[in-house]
Amino acid sequence: MLLASRTARCLVRVAPRSAARFAPLRRASTAEPAAPDAVDPSSLESAFLREFIGRGYLAQCTDLSGLDEAMSGGPVAAYLGFDATADSLHVGSLLQIMILRLLQKHGHTPVVLVGGGTTKVGDPSGKDESRKLLDDDAIAGNIAGISAIFDKFLDFGPGGAVLVNNADWLDELAYVKFLREFGSHFSVNRMLSFESVKQRLGREQPLSFLEFNYMILQAYDFVELARRYDVKLQLGGSDQWGNIVSGVELARRVDRKSLVGLTAPLIATSDGRKMGKTAEGAVWLSPGKLAPYDYWQFWRNTVDDDVVRFTRMFTDAPLEEVDALERELAAAPDAAAVNAAKRRLADACTTLLHGADALPDIHATVDRLFAGGGGSAASLPRVAVGDAEITVVDALVSAGFAKSKSEAKRLIKGGGARLDGAKVDDVDATVALEAGVDVKLSSGKKKHAILELAG
Repeated sequence: MLLASRTARCLVRVAPRSAARFAPLRRASTAEPAAPDAVDPSSLESAFLREFIGRGYLAQCTDLSGLDEAMSGGPVAAYLGFDATADSLHVGSLLQIMILRLLQKHGHTPVVLVGGGTTKVGDPSGKDESRKLLDDDAIAGNIAGISAIFDKFLDFGPGGAVLVNNADWLDELAYVKFLREFGSHFSVNRMLSFESVKQRLGREQPLSFLEFNYMILQAYDFVELARRYDVKLQLGGSDQWGNIVSGVELARRVDRKSLVGLTAPLIATSDGRKMGKTAEGAVWLSPGKLAPYDYWQFWRNTVDDDVVRFTRMFTDAPLEEVDALERELAAAPDAAAVNAAKRRLADACTTLLHGADALPDIHATVDRLFAGGGGSAASLPRVAVGDAEITVVDALVSAGFAKSKSEAKRLIKGGGARLDGAKVDDVDATVALEAGVDVKLSSGKKKHAILELAG
């Protein structure tokens, strides 16, 4: 059993047993550890935590010393939750997947929770408005889509990772009984102080009572997983800190269990953009929504200042190799060395998701394109066109190279649009398509797609 350390007792006060049933949750400090970069990984016994911190994954922990003791003593089951709001995850979720992968690498048990139940409620964290409510069929389809992604990164064989759906217990809850047993442990005053709630109310955006229940259900998930799978650790992004602490406290009150929460930072690029968001939209992890070539190009286009950090966070490269790369680029930050590092980053990330077999065709395509050659390649994204003739403006919009026709026209006027390598100068130009004949559409030097006649 995971024992509470002195740090944890300071973080979460333990109420007397006689008072625990009725006392609402108190506010917990978020200052442990106050400065993640001040934690010395070499002082920890757990190999997982040492590498976790070394890769830059640490934001906050409710009881780092207690967790270190538990994880150095044997396998620990830890869970991370993903709501089924779409049929694919995007790069914004990749850090959490890499943490689960690291957990399994060090002999611990990843428990992947898909939110078949909580998706019906909607997480208000970071949202200005309520999520669209999905029906059961849509949620089931989304779960199937995101589950296929986890298979790429984790081993779900005997004794391996576990996939669970919180609809298994949330759908069966009796409302009044649940409120009587668990509702008394939550203070509305404290819930109103959560950052996700304050942001929504501060922007004068409505927060439905349905969404307000999300934090209670997430806390209950932790309790239920501890009961069913002996889960002792919840992982998540730093935006989930309040919900995670609520689960830690709820388990202590209702089951007298000492659980731990561990969060990772929310990642932004060095130029201030949200990780996984581009001008063309989300960088999806499913090949049906984003071609392997485009995924490779996303990583190849990493900002120079991020290449070492992203290699550390999003690949399996040993830390000593990443440290050597950092020293190399600091000593000689020439363009060739940086570009080589970006290509290695793109190769490693693409191999993890799509397999090493995807790389030869991607490399051949890149070499042809940057050498100025024409032609098509199987790895390029394909845009099916219904008519035998389409304007270049419409083609650029259809390919996602422009958000509107006016933006596409500006791209053409700026000399950034090409057909089979030839620059397009006329905003009224059209493309004639024939069955079985591909036409390469380009936007600048790095964005390419294949136009093909549908049918």
